[in-house]
Amino acid sequence: QVQLVESGGGLVQAGGSVRLSCAAERSTFLNALMGWFRQTPGKEREFVAASGRTGRTGYADFVKGRFTISREIAENTVYLQMNSLKPEDTGVYYCAASASAWATGSEQYPYWGQGTQVTVSS
Repeated sequence: QVQLVESGGGLVQAGGSVRLSCAAERSTFLNALMGWFRQTPGKEREFVAASGRTGRTGYADFVKGRFTISREIAENTVYLQMNSLKPEDTGVYYCAASASAWATGSEQYPYWGQGTQVTVSS
């Protein structure tokens, strides 16, 4: 059973920053495609960013230039640094893992964390 443990959400003012963390077992961390998704009010769960096994990273257009995904091997943790936050970034953020080489669809990620709430006030 793959376990993903997220942390780091909270309340932040517009323009502020938050860093989310997702810890995984080492075998999962080293071999999986790691992604971040979010579910904002009234919307379907959507892709935010991903970090592939080979170092490839990718982002949704609405976070490019503001969010950065990174994979810290020594800590078995993937981070999502979120800067210049906007009220529309408010939602539950999920970490996910996949055996695929690359994927942005949530259906391609079988393993999910519990989610962490990020609330951006205006």
